[in-house]
Amino acid sequence: MASLSVQSVKKSYGTVPVLHGVDVEIKDGEFLILVGPSGCGKSTLLRMIAGLESITGGTIKIGDRVVNDLPPKARDIAMVFQSYALYPHMTVAQNMGFSLKLAKRPKAEIDAAVRKAADILALGSLLERTPKQLSGGQRQRVAMGRAIVRNPAVFLFDEPLSNLDAKLRVQMRAEIKELHQRLGTTIVYVTHDQIEAMTMADRIVVMHGGVVEQIGRPLDLYDRPANLFVAGFIGSPSMNLIEGEANGAGGFVAGDGAVLPLSGLKAPAGRDLVLGIRPEHLELAEAGTPGSIAGKVVVTEPTGSETQVTIRVGKTDLLALFHSRLDAEPGDEIHLRAMPSTMHLFDKASGRRLD
Repeated sequence: MASLSVQSVKKSYGTVPVLHGVDVEIKDGEFLILVGPSGCGKSTLLRMIAGLESITGGTIKIGDRVVNDLPPKARDIAMVFQSYALYPHMTVAQNMGFSLKLAKRPKAEIDAAVRKAADILALGSLLERTPKQLSGGQRQRVAMGRAIVRNPAVFLFDEPLSNLDAKLRVQMRAEIKELHQRLGTTIVYVTHDQIEAMTMADRIVVMHGGVVEQIGRPLDLYDRPANLFVAGFIGSPSMNLIEGEANGAGGFVAGDGAVLPLSGLKAPAGRDLVLGIRPEHLELAEAGTPGSIAGKVVVTEPTGSETQVTIRVGKTDLLALFHSRLDAEPGDEIHLRAMPSTMHLFDKASGRRLD
């Protein structure tokens, strides 16, 4: 195991900059996830850590070693890709032990390492099968086992679950998190799925347009997003973001004239702002309840355990998420209020959070 330091790292392809000076410090044994939309630079950064991409500027250190110019095999890392990349003619055991065989390790050492990894990943009964005889989840575990037998300082995962169906992704998320807890290894994991990031990471790095927007623990990012991008990206369903300005009398005037109560949140009057309210922080209220607003139901989406409702307030649509079943039809009027201390204010021009 080892710590990992990314210092002012830049990447350009010709004259086109892709990463604009990324700084991330990863502690020994930490599970850190790089998350962001396609094209944000997260996979490029992971490949630079692995040595599969050259560095235009900055420094990458694994432990105390600067690895900028070291080839991948000298960096003491193991990488698990989106594609399983298993040798179809080899058995599970042969696939898992192949890197050690290339390193000319003794057969007894290879067999012991493969058995140990197979026990960790519940693959002991599958060692003599070939990849075509395995399910998608089993193949992904073999790919993970191939990394584990190398006993690297750092594990790198590049969207390893994106080829799996929804149910299997949930299962594999739990298995990877449990694996980290058992091994205590340093993991850098890339995904575009913020649910994966929220449920698995010790800390999350949110990237957008080649820059780091925010770094923090999952619930810190959820509770206090640093800017509009993080506010809209973290959380499912996404935060309601409403443009307008404060009226100086405890209300927020949306662009269409609808007035939303700020419930004690202080806001500078006469300044272009964006009000953020998470769908799950809106609750039903009786008509006339202080801080409540009236709106018309547009769409209801029951899922069984939850009900998502789109409510139109003036010309502004708000999404609300209720954990109880709601007996409402399109066109019905309902009253909502934001739970205390759950609203967020952002400066429209800069996108930064206002405290």
